[in-house]
Amino acid sequence: MIWLYGLSFLIIAIDQITKWLVAVMMDVGERIPVIDSFLYLTSHRNEGAAWGILQGQMTFFYIITVIIVAFLIYYLHTYGKESKVSGVALALLLAGAIGNFIDRLFRKEVVDFVDVYIGSYDYPIFNVADASLTIGVILFLVATFIEEKKQKEAKSS
Repeated sequence: MIWLYGLSFLIIAIDQITKWLVAVMMDVGERIPVIDSFLYLTSHRNEGAAWGILQGQMTFFYIITVIIVAFLIYYLHTYGKESKVSGVALALLLAGAIGNFIDRLFRKEVVDFVDVYIGSYDYPIFNVADASLTIGVILFLVATFIEEKKQKEAKSS
């Protein structure tokens, strides 16, 4: 169980180190190609949530994040023991929530820098915490489907 908190801590550390490097070494708006026409490091700031929604609503984000983190810790203790996939998913969600919360608390904005183009579509710029949240949601859905399948099989046996 403690290893799940270790995973969260590792992701938070990577998130904060990468954000610090971008904030210190790049000007806002600066763009460095990694894979031309596909992947760039682009220094961007976001005072809102995903895709820039709810700009400047810091008090709302403080309150909602504390509530979400409390629920994630509760569910990590409850379901993390039952399923490794659920545990990892919840640890990733916890790391993502805390990573962006740290930015909002100390910077009053979130540092984003991963800029991906898929064809002509410029995907919204994101960071390690955002990726952790996205992967956590996907894994949690997978874990839910696996658990439902097991329950159906157990009922039919």
